[in-house]
Amino acid sequence: MTRPDSSGPPAGSPVDPHGRTVLSSNEIARGLRRIAHEILEHNKGAADLVLLGIPSRGVELAERLALILAEVEGCDPLPVGSLDITMHRDDLRHQPTRSPMRTVIPDCGVDDKIVVLVDDVLYSGRTIRAALDALADLGRPRAVRLAVLVDRGHRELPIRADHVGKNLPTSHSEKVQVRLRGHDGVEDVVRISGGN
Repeated sequence: MTRPDSSGPPAGSPVDPHGRTVLSSNEIARGLRRIAHEILEHNKGAADLVLLGIPSRGVELAERLALILAEVEGCDPLPVGSLDITMHRDDLRHQPTRSPMRTVIPDCGVDDKIVVLVDDVLYSGRTIRAALDALADLGRPRAVRLAVLVDRGHRELPIRADHVGKNLPTSHSEKVQVRLRGHDGVEDVVRISGGN
């Protein structure tokens, strides 16, 4: 596996010249630690927790959260998986065909577990609706919670996050770009103005 060129961001992760950094790498780390503490407080510990990241960046965030949770609790690493939502999206007829990504469920499964869905940005809520449908195909968790790095508002469905790294009010024309070190080679969250 080749390492990203240190002279600039890797291909596929361009920096928009009109973007403004709203979270640095250190702020992302602090947000994840805050989310981890909230999860433990809400759950009264790490028992029966399963983290499922929504590809692609949600998986890396879930893996990081699992490490923080284990460190704070002084326990073994928590079960982490990934939940592909491609075939459950409600825009399949209107969007180009996307290749499904991997769904990986930990050996413990999801039945009677507290499942924490993890994603990078919460916007309309449609991605999370698709994730709930995909999860229902796999089992029956005792409860499902949602953790997101950024909540940018503009919900179209009655869905809200239980744990948020940063609430970032935006306009519909703006974009929020999350880049993570393991996925993009660099790490930040950028708000990109509309109309560019």
